[in-house]
Amino acid sequence: MTPTAVIEIARGAVELTLMISAPLFLAALVTGLVISIFQAATQINEATLSFVPKLIAIFVTLILAGPWMVTLMTDYMRRLYESIPGIIG
Repeated sequence: MTPTAVIEIARGAVELTLMISAPLFLAALVTGLVISIFQAATQINEATLSFVPKLIAIFVTLILAGPWMVTLMTDYMRRLYESIPGIIG
C-alpha cells in the first residue's frame, strides 16, 4: 500500500464526513441564529429555548436527509471494498 493510496482513502473519508455532517450543522446553525435573534428581540435568556429547537431541527433534518446520508456511506464503503485488490497488489 503506497502513501498515495493512504492519502487518497483518507481524503475520501474526510470529504464524505463533511458532506454527511453539513446538513446537520446547517440546520443547527440556522436554528441557533433564529433563536438568538428571537432571544435578543424579546430579552428572554433561557438555555433550553436554544437547546430544544436545535435538537428538534437536527432530528427532522436527520429524518429527511438520512436516506441520502446512508446512500453516500454505503457507496463509499462499496468503492473501498472493491478497491482492496488494487490497493494490495
